[in-house]
Amino acid sequence: MTIDTRHPREIRADIRRGALTGVTAGLGEGYVQANLAVLPKEQAYDFLLFCQRNPRPCPVIEVTDVGSPEPAGVAPGADLRTDLPRYRIYKDGALADEVTDITPYWRDDLVAFLLGCSFTFEWALLEAGIPLWHIAHGKNVAMWRTSIACRPAGRFHGPMVVSMRPIPSELVPRAVTVSARFPNAHGAPVHVGDPAAIGVRELDRPDYGDAQPVGPRDVPVFWACGVTPQAVALASRPPFMITHSPGHMFITDLPNSALSVL
Repeated sequence: MTIDTRHPREIRADIRRGALTGVTAGLGEGYVQANLAVLPKEQAYDFLLFCQRNPRPCPVIEVTDVGSPEPAGVAPGADLRTDLPRYRIYKDGALADEVTDITPYWRDDLVAFLLGCSFTFEWALLEAGIPLWHIAHGKNVAMWRTSIACRPAGRFHGPMVVSMRPIPSELVPRAVTVSARFPNAHGAPVHVGDPAAIGVRELDRPDYGDAQPVGPRDVPVFWACGVTPQAVALASRPPFMITHSPGHMFITDLPNSALSVL
């Protein structure tokens, strides 16, 4: 298990200079991680409305000023152009590039959204004695597009994406209760049990991330996921959109307790 207990500023410095390019699960112990979506100002209101209508997959924790890459409310001095390990560039709904620095793509009309991430409540799950296979094995969490339709807003529409963690059956109630304390990091699961009920056909073939074994005593537990905007980009085809690469989050300076309701 790789756990990095340094302050997020130190971790972001490593990311900025290219020394750390992998997934961020297990990094910045005790600090809020966030998904990223960046859009031109003319689409920003519709996207904000989309998030407001779909708070489970898209809980907003920060919106930057137009043209500013600094998330001053959650990480003063940070730079969203360089401080995530990997980014995806979408043009007209197609994945056009995957990069470690979006400075060449940055424009003065862009607005950045930081959305809550389940990597935040994973620390609480670990503290509660709930094993997380992907962290123990240095992998990315498994994610799927589902048959659950998000509520549309303006031009934005598409399916909800979920992340899955295999949880020992006797620990499922505890996992539900613990994650429910973090509504701005996706909160309680959206589904427990049969994957087919939400349109997930093959647990060994995730749409994003790494497959995880589900043991005979395990139950697949599904949480809403901040990769949803990427599925929305494919469905809605905005002219230009930047996101994080799945599993490659922005680590904020906020303690996890800032998002806990208990």
